Amino acid sequence: MIRMILTDLDHTLLRQDGSISGETLRVLGDCRAKGILFAIATARYWIGAERYIEQLKPDFEITTDGTLIHSDGQCIYSCAFSISDTNRIVRSIAGAVPGTEITVAHGKTVYWNSRHISASEKLHKAVYCDYAAGLDVCANKIVAELPEERIAREIAEQADCKLQCYRGERWYAFMPAGAGKTEAIKALAKASGIAPEETVAFGDDGNDLEMLKMCGKGVAVANAVPEILEAADEITLSNDEDGVAKWLTDHILN
Repeated sequence: MIRMILTDLDHTLLRQDGSISGETLRVLGDCRAKGILFAIATARYWIGAERYIEQLKPDFEITTDGTLIHSDGQCIYSCAFSISDTNRIVRSIAGAVPGTEITVAHGKTVYWNSRHISASEKLHKAVYCDYAAGLDVCANKIVAELPEERIAREIAEQADCKLQCYRGERWYAFMPAGAGKTEAIKALAKASGIAPEETVAFGDDGNDLEMLKMCGKGVAVANAVPEILEAADEITLSNDEDGVAKWLTDHILN
């Protein structure tokens, strides 16, 4: 029996234009009326997901690539680097590609060395930092724009940390070893009292692979990358066709 819905946002629950359809909102509301909990699991920083959190009002918010979980405004799980490791990785990135943009997430706060923060749709609430003096925070995730994946892998190997790549992008994420949606799901199960086997998960990209395998039912949207389509238990319609809502309607509401 499904007791929780867990879904990625971008290219999964959200349409390509970043919107959430009225049909999706209606179906999620009907599922929650049946007592099913709802959670999101996104690579986005919390501030990048905030407007969707306000709209969806999930019971749990897994953000920052699985390194943070919030519920009712409170942080209930955090996986982070030490302060020294945070600064060591930032220095390695800056040394390898001088002048490149770097974001550092610490809880709901994001530091960024960009002069164009206010123009960012996702990160307009970030705090400017040039990192010259170092940071006194423990980073949940560090992201940098790099010209080659090879550079990112060398930095991750030196730091003995996890590297996350995103399809179609030159942004690379560095996270603590062992971090990710799998550990977040374990923490979510403990907090909610709902086992992963009682959860249906929806995703589209490589960082959703562990989540789809771990949950009782793993569903890929039709626009997912090949490895997700192959690994999923089932495939639903694309995000622009409200695939998540379609699956929930067919398997839970009907």
